[in-house]
Amino acid sequence: MTDSIAVISDIHSNIYALDAVLEDIEARKLHRIVNLGDSLFGPVDPVQTAQRLMNLENAVHIMGNCDRILLESEADSLTFRHVKPLLTEEIERWIGTFSATWTLEDMLFCHGTPFSDEHYLIEEVTEHGVKDKDAERLSLELQPVAASWIYCGHTHVSRMVRLSDGKTIVNPGSVGLPAYEEEAPYPHVMEAGSPHARYAAIRRMNGSWVVEHVQVAYDWHRAAAAARQNGRDDYATAIRTGRMLG
Repeated sequence: MTDSIAVISDIHSNIYALDAVLEDIEARKLHRIVNLGDSLFGPVDPVQTAQRLMNLENAVHIMGNCDRILLESEADSLTFRHVKPLLTEEIERWIGTFSATWTLEDMLFCHGTPFSDEHYLIEEVTEHGVKDKDAERLSLELQPVAASWIYCGHTHVSRMVRLSDGKTIVNPGSVGLPAYEEEAPYPHVMEAGSPHARYAAIRRMNGSWVVEHVQVAYDWHRAAAAARQNGRDDYATAIRTGRMLG
């Protein structure tokens, strides 16, 4: 029986943040890692990131929207054009083994929502910006889900929301990219507000799960320099500041 789990997400090729998080996970003696996806899609070091993740024992990997894109032959994305040529056949085969969702006991793990890897679960994007979905809407959307705990990534912002029906939604935040901007469905920005690497540590206590949101300091200046060296000042600013305007 698993009694401690590290939930990580949205590494986006940031090997420096990943190594710091893995060191923290080992120090906390968390027995299993569940990776919610979007692992390699970024300009820092996708190959080293893949190799580190592929060598993990007792880890589960979920397919993120950016993982799925890397299995395509073409995509209209500057990041895709940087990362795709670096991937070996072995890495692509490994990405192809990722699950859309994964369940363990009363927990469901997904990238975006239990039904889509490219939609937000807790938040919604409107023409006026990003706002939280109301609890009634969330309960209705999650009605088909039997699990009591739903772990999701995708937005890069750590959150925990408990609904009146007893379900709890947890977003561990992003390991390697604490801010980004997106054009669809409306232009918007997601920002964690600091450059720390984030993940969630969950342990079983008194028959229930206890969630701790963890923030790990690491050499984000080194990670930002790697992104800048590969021509991505936008990633560098996000990594260094946790915001899109540094």
